Formats: sequence, structure tokens, C-alpha cells
Amino acid sequence: MHRFVRVSFVLAAAMLAGCASMSGGSPDAGWQTLLDGGKGFDENWQPIGGANWRVVDGVVQADSGEKGKPSFLMTKLPYGDFVLRVEFWVSDDANSGIYMRCPDLANITDMTCTEANIFDQRPDPTYGTGAITHLSPIGDMPKAGGKWNTFEITAQGPRIVVVMNGTKTGETDKAHALRGNIGLQWAQGVVKFRSVEIKPL
Repeated sequence: MHRFVRVSFVLAAAMLAGCASMSGGSPDAGWQTLLDGGKGFDENWQPIGGANWRVVDGVVQADSGEKGKPSFLMTKLPYGDFVLRVEFWVSDDANSGIYMRCPDLANITDMTCTEANIFDQRPDPTYGTGAITHLSPIGDMPKAGGKWNTFEITAQGPRIVVVMNGTKTGETDKAHALRGNIGLQWAQGVVKFRSVEIKPL
């Protein structure tokens, strides 16, 4: 009788442990890959503007376009609340950014969308690299040029938090829009993107 109780207890504990481990799920659960090297380029993105977006050596890049007219690689789908992870490389003179929740693809600006800026040589550095343009200025501006960097951006309702290379660089409670497409910008220099992942919230 005592042996039976002990065995039953062990089996019950093992079953509970298994259930607990199943309910926890994978730490990457819910993430969707929008870009992985060149994979996903045609399926998930649409170019808008005149930049030469293409896949080169396993990464998506642009390095020329119509001067003074920014170009974008926009998602084909709109998003509301999310966490976004982006890996990017830019030249020192690049002007780029991550545009979020663009509600009108015929009118993509940093006032209709919300932009996490990438612009080391911005004439007014107040909203340079790491800032949220017009909404969250940058103090000690990080430099992105010449190396691979990461953005992790959380958008929940009007609140947006930008973390660059593990350090929070911008936050605002005044997002310009609450739902729309996501865009990778080219305005000058060389810009490369090798990974874009999103986790809808």
C-alpha cells in the first residue's frame, strides 16, 4: 500500500511538471520573421519610392535613389501593438530610420508615422540616431555608422519605447498613429537590413 502511494505521487508530480513546462511555451513564441537575410523580401515587403532596394550578399540594402526624396521598404500588412526587432548596418553618412504605424502609404512622413531615427550626421542632432523624431529627443547620441546594430521597439497604444543595442534611447506616449504599416527608410548613404522580427501584442 505504501509503495503504491509513493509511485502514484511520483507519477502525479511528473505529470504536473510536464504540464507546467508545456504551459510555459517557447521564449520565442509569437514571433514572426519578416526578413531573414534575403528571405521574406518578396513575400512581406513592397518598395515605395526610387531607391534601389535589393538583396546583396544575403542582406537587403539600398545605396542610391532620387536625392531629397526618401524611399521606403514597407510591410505589406499593417500592425497595431507589437514588439519589433531589427538588425541594421549603415554608412557614417546614412539617413535612415524605422517608420511605424504608417496609416497612409501615399503620405509617408515622420509626422504621419512614428520614426525611430538612424541619422548620425543629422544637422540638428536633437533627433539623431536613437531618437523618436519630433517626440523623444536624444541626449548622448549613439553612433550607428560602420557596424551592425539592433533596435528593439515596443509599441502599445500611444506608448513607444526604443532600445538600441541594449540601451533605451527614446520613449513617448504620443505616437502619431495607432495602426499602420512598418517601413525601412533610405534617404542617403548605404543602408542594410539583415533581420526583422515582429511579435504582435
